[in-house]
Amino acid sequence: MSQPRVAVVGHVEWVRFARIPHVPQAGEIVHARDPFEEPAGGGAVAAVQLARLAGESTLMTALGDDHHARRTVTRLGELDVRVRAAWRAATPTRTAVTLVDDARERTITTFGSRLEPTGDDGELPWGELAQMDAVSFTAGDLHALRAARAARVLVASPRALDALEHEVPLDALVLSADDAVERHDAARARGQAALIVSTEGAHGGVYRDRTGATGSWKAAPPPGAPVDSYGCGDSFAAGLTYGLGAGMATADALSLAARCGAVCLTGRGPYEHQLIMEARDV
Repeated sequence: MSQPRVAVVGHVEWVRFARIPHVPQAGEIVHARDPFEEPAGGGAVAAVQLARLAGESTLMTALGDDHHARRTVTRLGELDVRVRAAWRAATPTRTAVTLVDDARERTITTFGSRLEPTGDDGELPWGELAQMDAVSFTAGDLHALRAARAARVLVASPRALDALEHEVPLDALVLSADDAVERHDAARARGQAALIVSTEGAHGGVYRDRTGATGSWKAAPPPGAPVDSYGCGDSFAAGLTYGLGAGMATADALSLAARCGAVCLTGRGPYEHQLIMEARDV
């Protein structure tokens, strides 16, 4: 079977990662260690995981015209992601600090507005999305969502709420059951999704399709010691997108997605460990 053609429409943040013993209380000082930087955020992480499954991927995004943006394009290119960016000279690329504690949980602080691709971004080749087998959508306006819908399979995150309110049909909507904001936002788009997938971390998750049929899956065992939870959810969503785009049955696509999340858990940051597709898996 040939590899599916895959893309992401979404957002990027330039993230500084570091480890801390625990999240500080008000007034407390803690000392960070092992700092490093990567382009991350939901769009970037999903694009890299898709590239590792399919060999390459495309990311439609928006970036500020600054050094963080240029480093983003270079780094994601090294990870087999073709970045198609709209450049926003007046707005800087969003940055963030992610602190991972000794319990391997991450805490994120963002700086600046999230830049999203829109229909006004004439330099973006929206027509390329019609050639895709599957697209993951994490951010963008209604025009961007409609362009993404031209792909054979469209998987979305509740984080793209502004676009999802317009009744564009989705093949799947993926949310974290532990995230109150995502649960609230997803409730407003449930009628659009043929498949609603709620992840529950180490407990696996549950899903419901348009017919009302429900099911669940078990979390995949990590292939090593857990290190860092950053990027696990976005890697899961990318795995589901790939699986559905490759024509897998729902259960098989969810199993693949669970493996993607489990592998990511064993790496430092989002890209040190992500699942790479083997021929026997396709």
